[in-house]
Amino acid sequence: MGRERGLRSGTAEAMAAPARVGLRRWLSARAPAPKICVVGSGPAGFYTAQHILKHNDLAQVDIYEKLPVPFGLVRFGVAPDHPEVKNVINTFTHTARSDRCAYYGNVTVGRDITVAELQQAYHAVVLSYGAADNRVLGIPGENLSGVYSARAFVGWYNGLPENRDLKPDLSCDTALILGHGNVALDIARILLSPLDFLRKTDITDSSLAALACSKVKRVWLAGRRGPLQVAFTIKELREMINLPGTQPVLNPADFTGLENAVKDAPRPRKRLTELMIKTALEKPREKAAVAQAAVPRQWGLKFQRSPQEVLPTADGMRVRGVRMALTRLEGSGDSAKAVPTGDMEELECGLVLSSIGYRSLPLDPAVPFDTQHGIIPNNVGRVMGVPGLYCSGWVKRGPVGVIITTMNDSFDTAQSVLEDLQRGVLDVSVPREGFGAVGGILRSRGIRPVSFSEWEKIDAAEVARGKAAGKPREKIVDPQEMLQLIGH
Repeated sequence: MGRERGLRSGTAEAMAAPARVGLRRWLSARAPAPKICVVGSGPAGFYTAQHILKHNDLAQVDIYEKLPVPFGLVRFGVAPDHPEVKNVINTFTHTARSDRCAYYGNVTVGRDITVAELQQAYHAVVLSYGAADNRVLGIPGENLSGVYSARAFVGWYNGLPENRDLKPDLSCDTALILGHGNVALDIARILLSPLDFLRKTDITDSSLAALACSKVKRVWLAGRRGPLQVAFTIKELREMINLPGTQPVLNPADFTGLENAVKDAPRPRKRLTELMIKTALEKPREKAAVAQAAVPRQWGLKFQRSPQEVLPTADGMRVRGVRMALTRLEGSGDSAKAVPTGDMEELECGLVLSSIGYRSLPLDPAVPFDTQHGIIPNNVGRVMGVPGLYCSGWVKRGPVGVIITTMNDSFDTAQSVLEDLQRGVLDVSVPREGFGAVGGILRSRGIRPVSFSEWEKIDAAEVARGKAAGKPREKIVDPQEMLQLIGH
């Protein structure tokens, strides 16, 4: 009897299941779909879209990108020899292929279409366009030939279209990188890596050719503060220490007494400092000592040095060195401040790379922007004073953190959008046209967007070209060539 009742109730449940699905379909057919627009297709944009789609069954998300190709800094910022970091592209591709998500590349918001026009077409607009500029040193001589921003240099070897013609001069033997972050270490590693290593990566063909002719064999990384304030992580430091054919040059005096100072520090900081100390005290490896005769490639960290002036060659055209102010630290830990001591030194170099941070730019006069901090003023991603407008990623919190930081930050913004939908702050009772309206505006202005399936054609072409050269891909660096490839 009990078994029979169980069977009956099980059958009733099984019959009810399609009815529930049918009810959900009926409801969704009647309920207006929230139309959300995301500006920017880097990690911030895709993670925001992913979270909204996952937690709202009706939402439709359109992602706009100024380049024909997606993925932002995952494609153009992550080092070529870090392919594992680029695996997030698989997750983003899965999101873009959702039938409730659409990608529109080759559309510059603020030029081809305004934020106000997007707001007319969508229930909510999320700005996730990242940091398209770099912080400047603000010192004499920084515009001399041979001085580059890290952003431009990274863009050059990663195939960012705007940096494809950089042609950095690598004819000197000593390079100075200003900054102690992971990007600074990435650049040092690319400058000093054996070519056979780089040939197997997706580094661009033209930058590989330039690096093959490079005369750089010594790279200094200088920072205003001390070893306890470096911003790079242990993985990147270990890669530099183990780089074949190179020798780390760390001054043991820089690390005096630091073992005690880090005893109670958080574990990542403690392990990082211990590795620097160990490297500073280590006798050069035998093979390195043997190679000394052939002058191996070297790299080193310089602490408590603040750049004051880029020094020109006699003809006033190129960089020949940097004048540095020696500093002392006031305070301790991450909040320690570097204060000039009054002493100066000159460091000779023919190449200067400024790696002191990225910077977001205002997108549209209609969007509030805090120029001092380079962010859009917001509260948990809600843009101050503009209902229905949101932001995520670097333009929301500043250019800090790794991809996982951006993921969590974007989920927070997406959650704000979801809450506002739930509470009725965003009124979805009035349908919005979304791309139906935007597409017409773009057509009238002669703008032809690139779809995700068209990006996949570009992707396939890059992979095929790479395969022929024994690389994962050969990036196309000219947007016009990308557009020709897909028949635009």
